[in-house]
Amino acid sequence: MEEVDEEQSSAEGENCVNDKTWCLKRVGKDTGWLRLYENSEVTIGRGLNVTHQILSVSCPLMISRNHCMLKQREDGQWTVTDNESINGVWVNGTRISPRKPHAIQQGDVVRLGVPLDGNPVEFEYILVRRRLSKIKDFLTKGVAAEAVANISVPKPKKSKRKFGTDEVEAGTTLDSKSKLYRSSNTDKSSAQPCPTAAAHQSVLPAYSGPNDPPGSSAHCSDGSQQLATLQRYNNNLRALKERMEVTQKRAAELAGQERASAEQQRKMQELQEQMEVLRGQLNSQQEMALHRVEMLEKSICEEERRLEMQQAQQNEVGLKKQLEEALKEQRKVIEELKHAREGFKEVLQAKDKELEVTKEEKEKARAQKEEVVTQMTEVLENELQCIICSELFIEAVTLNCAHSFCQHCIGDWRRRKDECPICRQAILSQTRSLVLDNCIDRMVENLSTEMKERRLALIRERKGERSEQSPICGSGSDPGQQ
Repeated sequence: MEEVDEEQSSAEGENCVNDKTWCLKRVGKDTGWLRLYENSEVTIGRGLNVTHQILSVSCPLMISRNHCMLKQREDGQWTVTDNESINGVWVNGTRISPRKPHAIQQGDVVRLGVPLDGNPVEFEYILVRRRLSKIKDFLTKGVAAEAVANISVPKPKKSKRKFGTDEVEAGTTLDSKSKLYRSSNTDKSSAQPCPTAAAHQSVLPAYSGPNDPPGSSAHCSDGSQQLATLQRYNNNLRALKERMEVTQKRAAELAGQERASAEQQRKMQELQEQMEVLRGQLNSQQEMALHRVEMLEKSICEEERRLEMQQAQQNEVGLKKQLEEALKEQRKVIEELKHAREGFKEVLQAKDKELEVTKEEKEKARAQKEEVVTQMTEVLENELQCIICSELFIEAVTLNCAHSFCQHCIGDWRRRKDECPICRQAILSQTRSLVLDNCIDRMVENLSTEMKERRLALIRERKGERSEQSPICGSGSDPGQQ
């Protein structure tokens, strides 16, 4: 018993693992999930020849006919490929390159199209792996899956009815319609009845009016009606295709039976006739839908071009106004610069005049100063010059007769004569004149370097002679010097 329980538990675990499937979980909604079939290419778009058909409510052309393709590699890695769609495929917020497989992991966000007017993205999915039994209510049936479901589900027997006549046998309701106007799709929310001939005539003028411009108000007001009609036609075309496939299979089954009864042969003939009618109507529906889609795309392109031209004209007018305003401001700035330039010129002229006056005054003052200095120098040189050595006084002394001489010069003179060299009076006394020494020292500071060196050399020479004479003269001195 324990072994049997273990085998049952292991079998249940394997079934749970095998029951898991990959899918694209739609963000923010509990419906519209897309199942990813392993070992096969899963295509998504608004066309009819795709695995999952999705239609945008806000913008019908947001999703391309064959928008993208998902495929699983041999190692189990899923990839998504953008089939050169207009609005692109975005993985984790980054747009992928077209025609290049992009690897995606569990939990990656796949976005189809772009948001409009700040609204959230309409088709945004997350790659997840869940148990099929838990998510089958959320999945969107693919085009191929719906066809298989319609074939596999046996239809209940209905009362017989003659094809092509209006007679209704017993057991049928009066409001029953022909099979052409009934959808075989089990999803009643997406099934729409085929429009009648009167409906066709009421809708066609909205597209076939050659005199109406693409951007007119009538064309724009009928946009939502046209989009709804196109969506209804897509659903009807899909239903007709499914019914054709079912009819063909039933016809093939009936043809394979060797001993078919007369009733079966009659049913087969009716099915063949019905199939021919369905084919003709399907072709007409496809042509009408294609024609309407082309007209709608053409009108949208023309409207976009018109809007672009209007926007370009508005931008051009705005640029012209901005250019005129900029030119006006530039002219104002140029005028202000001219006024400022004239003011600067006046200020510069006034400053130049002041500089000229100041320069003249400085030159006059300098000339006067030089003249005064020259006169003072001449006076000082004449009055402060020793008559014996013809040099400025060095250690000036003044005699009793008020004449001044160098101390060295008058000392040499008194050794020969004891009288004044100028007035010939007897020298009774001599006195050092510090005032003359200070005045001469100040004047010598303003003389040239050559004159300064000459005076210093003369002073050193006289000090040397004095030091040589001091041992010979002893302590004796001329009484007139004391």
